[in-house]
Amino acid sequence: MAKGLLISKTLAAATAILTVSSVCGLVLMLVIYQIQIGKNAPVPPPSPVPSTAIPSGPPPSLRLPDNLIPESYNVFLQPYFYVEVLNNTEQSFVFKGNSTVRLKCMKKSKSIFLHVRYLNVTDVEVTNSDSNEKISVMRYEVHYNESNFLEIQLNDVLLNGTYYDLFTAFVGEHLDDLSGFYLSQYKVRGKEEEDEERFLAASQMQPTDARKVFPCFDEPALKAVFNITIIHRLNTIALSNSLADSKFGTIDGEKWVISTFEPTPVMSTYLLAFSVSDFEFKMITSGTKISTYARPDAIDAGHADYATEIAGLILDHYEKTFGLRYPLEKLDQIALPDFSEGAMENWGLIAYREAGLLYDKDTSSNFDKEWVATVIAHELAHQWFGNLVTMSWWNDLWLNEGFATYISYLGVEAAGWDLKDLIVLREIQTAFEVDSMNTSHPLSLHESNIETYSDIIEHFDDITYSKGAAVLRMLSTLMGEEDFMRGIKNYLYKFQYMNTKYTDLWKCLQEVTTKNVAGFMGTWIEQVGYPVITIITETGEISQEQFLLKQTQGHGTAWQVPVRSVKSDDLEKVDGYILRVNGPVQKPEYQITDEKWLLANINCTGFFRVNYDEKNWNRLLRQLESAYHVIPLINRGQLIDDAFNLARADRLNITIALSLTKFLLNDTEYIPWESAIKNLDYLILMFDRSEVYGPMTKYLRKQVAPLYKYFKNNTDNGSIPERHTDQYNQVNAISMACSNGHFECITMATKLFHDYKNGTNRIHPNLRASIYCSAIAAGDEDDWEFAWEEFQRATVASEKDKLRYALSCTKEIWLLNRYLQYTLDPAKIRKMDLISTINYIAKNVAGQPLAWDFVRGQWSYITEDYGAGLISLGSLIDGVTKRFSTGFELKQLRQIQQEQEEDDQEFANRALEQVIERTEANIKWVTENKQAVLDWFSES
Repeated sequence: MAKGLLISKTLAAATAILTVSSVCGLVLMLVIYQIQIGKNAPVPPPSPVPSTAIPSGPPPSLRLPDNLIPESYNVFLQPYFYVEVLNNTEQSFVFKGNSTVRLKCMKKSKSIFLHVRYLNVTDVEVTNSDSNEKISVMRYEVHYNESNFLEIQLNDVLLNGTYYDLFTAFVGEHLDDLSGFYLSQYKVRGKEEEDEERFLAASQMQPTDARKVFPCFDEPALKAVFNITIIHRLNTIALSNSLADSKFGTIDGEKWVISTFEPTPVMSTYLLAFSVSDFEFKMITSGTKISTYARPDAIDAGHADYATEIAGLILDHYEKTFGLRYPLEKLDQIALPDFSEGAMENWGLIAYREAGLLYDKDTSSNFDKEWVATVIAHELAHQWFGNLVTMSWWNDLWLNEGFATYISYLGVEAAGWDLKDLIVLREIQTAFEVDSMNTSHPLSLHESNIETYSDIIEHFDDITYSKGAAVLRMLSTLMGEEDFMRGIKNYLYKFQYMNTKYTDLWKCLQEVTTKNVAGFMGTWIEQVGYPVITIITETGEISQEQFLLKQTQGHGTAWQVPVRSVKSDDLEKVDGYILRVNGPVQKPEYQITDEKWLLANINCTGFFRVNYDEKNWNRLLRQLESAYHVIPLINRGQLIDDAFNLARADRLNITIALSLTKFLLNDTEYIPWESAIKNLDYLILMFDRSEVYGPMTKYLRKQVAPLYKYFKNNTDNGSIPERHTDQYNQVNAISMACSNGHFECITMATKLFHDYKNGTNRIHPNLRASIYCSAIAAGDEDDWEFAWEEFQRATVASEKDKLRYALSCTKEIWLLNRYLQYTLDPAKIRKMDLISTINYIAKNVAGQPLAWDFVRGQWSYITEDYGAGLISLGSLIDGVTKRFSTGFELKQLRQIQQEQEEDDQEFANRALEQVIERTEANIKWVTENKQAVLDWFSES
């Protein structure tokens, strides 16, 4: 968890200094409050959240009691910092504020519980909304534990059905921990040609950090209307969820800007957003006023143009698709120099990392451009899935994130990107890997399983995002896309401005189909894992069983599995069958004779793996080697991915999986190559420290040579292929060839990098990350130092990211160690990039043990003092342990787990359990398969 909950000495001193000015400020705020409350009539409150009956003391769980529900907030915030510090101006990172929340009493009570964290609450008042009579406050206290409760005990009784106003005044501090109302910085080139520091404040409330900004009922079902006023310095702009009316005012003889924002729609606290900065913007109007805010130099350079343009296209597409207009008058997008996640869907003010929003046509790659479109499509999908209709509690987070992930593949089409087939690589195969662990979790857990901050954070994982998208794609295929979208439109219309559970979704979908939606989807949502379907073509038998990399006793429950298959003698006829039992079930149409073959899970629309008898595998192998194009493109990737993972789970001989890579000598398509590279990477991780590595690199070098030659003219000419997937495969060809010792590739990379050092960068932006990495891996200290200087000079985030990755590719141990130390200095590596930079280094065989020792040595600093954000700690543990396959490494992991239990810590518990399970499986697999792998590569 973060460091102590007491306020800092700086904050205490600042609070004392500001006490005198607070009286005048408070009077002004209250005057504005009275004006605003007169303009805005109350709205009907949301339905109360079911909860435990309120006892006399604190609630028995970490959930808020159901005696009071919020209806509206009036929040005043006054940040004191200066964007630019001139003439010895005294900088202050304190903010003051007050909040008045209108409450409806649902049960008689003498107590109020809401959330607060890291704030000094200086005043509390409770008033009857109708009579204006003050309710006597006995005492109030902040609970410095995981509950984050602000407990208010009253002398008088709050009456059922009556409205009350709860006023709180508070003081907070802009920390640089990337959460709450936090501090960020960037540099500009000054008049003296020297870099000057600029400061800004921005917010990140998800999942439970609105309570760090003002006292509030910080649970997603407790929706309310928010009236926000921000009092900020001259020459700054304040943004929030809705449109603002900004005026000048004088407080204590000092001029300020007072920005009063229009009331928001009814919404959850985690969707609130604020920023105060000197940013500029690019704006278009297409029904909705769309503005993209960023650093002034980025706006001047046109880096926000693309994001602004496609946001309008995607928003229009969603409005037509869902049959519901975007409900706000404006949509702001802001590119933040420091942001913990890729982006955040705040209603009306979406926050992004710079690399997720800004596109520079001179230095950004087509992949960067695609990424901008994908992130925007994801966040705009959230304006309906998450913002308009919100999950009732964090256990159903997949209703937000799974939907936004799936819908984004449809949304990017409006911006000209056809990525729908890539969902198999990016979501399905990603989810397969995590969900094949015993330590995985169902898409929807019981509410009682998600209570603490750590519980909630751990739910933001590949299961929630990627598996959520995969099962929605499967359901859409089963129902038919047209019926599926009709049901989705009904769902959005029926539950707009409300909270839902997944059963509400099933009911809406059931209204438009004869398929049993709840019956089909029940096991996919409620139970962990996924099945492997085994088809024995000699007998026609089909059966299912839970797929686990480390096999234990499965749960035994059968999924409803939609098996779509074809046979080699009639490729146009797709056979559909739903397997509802474990089996085996006799299916005569699955019985194959002669040299024919059967192929199941066509286009990988089902979330399951497929295994066959060895004869059918061999027939598929022969087909691929003789005429690979007969097998559908997606299924060529699926066969490789299924085979390698079946081999890892001891369900298939590893030699069959390896033999499936032979046809790639002739195939130049991205999906099968990417599937192969991802799975061969596992073998590299397991064996790049052993005698297997030599024969393996020789084979890989031979296999990739034709692909490298296929793209050679493009690469040598500094150009790229026309097709987007070919552009990806060109990068694969270079990365795989250079990393496996292809002489021509390494010569090409070092020459282009040498030209770059001499002032001529002819490397196409698509290829820069790969070529920079290959050249630095083959180069010396001078090459590394040049790249480091270029990284520091770069102002475009996407170019900085390419260089930051390439710096991790050196084989020099001392440089990698120094690079690891740089990650602890935010002036060198931004906090938001700490995790990914360490993981880049760990991917390097020379850097992996260094990264592991570094993480163990700095664990306390990273988790407690650094404020890196718990959302990323799971990926850090995963990244630095991918090579673990020895008993000693397993012992180290268990020691960390024991230390966490002894210290009563809950940092990334599930991720730690998963890497322990993965390491156990790796040890077993390597022991049993090392010799077979060595023999196969030696003979191939």
